[in-house]
Amino acid sequence: MNDSTTVRTGTMRTGTMYTGPLGSTIHVLRADAGTIAELAAIDWNRYFRRVCLDPVRGLITLMTPSHPHEDLATILDDIVDAAGSVLAGARKGLRSLRLRGPGEPPGTGMEPDCAFYVGERAKGYYAARGEGKAAVEAFVERTAPDLVVEVEITHADAGKAERYGEIGVRELWRLHGRKDSWELRADFLALHPRSAPRKLDASQVLEGLTPGDVCEAVEEAQSSQTRDECTEAVARIVRRRQQASARVREEEAPYPAPPVPPARSGNGDSRLAVENTDDMPYPAPPVPPAPPARSGNGDSRLTVENTDDMPYPESRASSTSR
Repeated sequence: MNDSTTVRTGTMRTGTMYTGPLGSTIHVLRADAGTIAELAAIDWNRYFRRVCLDPVRGLITLMTPSHPHEDLATILDDIVDAAGSVLAGARKGLRSLRLRGPGEPPGTGMEPDCAFYVGERAKGYYAARGEGKAAVEAFVERTAPDLVVEVEITHADAGKAERYGEIGVRELWRLHGRKDSWELRADFLALHPRSAPRKLDASQVLEGLTPGDVCEAVEEAQSSQTRDECTEAVARIVRRRQQASARVREEEAPYPAPPVPPARSGNGDSRLAVENTDDMPYPAPPVPPAPPARSGNGDSRLTVENTDDMPYPESRASSTSR
């Protein structure tokens, strides 16, 4: 915090002005929900480019974004647009969007740096656009974005992730950088109503894309001279991530089961016969054939006798008599 001033006016409790990590000027005022609803009637965007009037948190945030802030937000727009075209097909970016929950006063809400419909919600947006402007406004009013991005995080953002989740946003990307450094860090959070935000190793909205991929894409975009160069750089990173994910799935796939050998049915039919052998006992070992014997009358034909109940023959005693 570079500069701070306490403000008291009306039913407002305290206020602070400070400079964000990317150099943006931010005014933070705290007030009760009724005061915030009254202030929402003022067109604050005539004086500040970014406005958050949140009656739930009792917070008023007025921001004048710095050039690095706006530049990073524009780059993120391009990155998500390029990545979405490869990974999701349908996507729609939303700028200057104020998000508010059901029943909250008109004019209140939060303004993310970037917001996007991806996949099915994007298709719903384009379907509404075919029905006219009123249909689009109604769709945006009742349908939260899939993904929102905040490019400059400050202590005034405490509780914002939970608010996005309650409104219906599926995922939040937060970027952490400084105006005097090119170093950038990102984290992804999965959001859900009535649940705490959950940190993600990879995006669920843009499947497989990691925070490291996004930071690399930002670096590539900053060095690109045209939007086409930026788009190609992002597409290259996305394709590499897809190939890596495919290799992981192949390595994790189980070995295939051995094929069942064909069997012939008892009537000589060559079609496969499948039997359930789970409860069948192991076959008994074969009984050796009885040795051939001659009949007492000198007949050379074989005679077979049942010897199952015959006693074993006694061994002959050998003795030597002197």
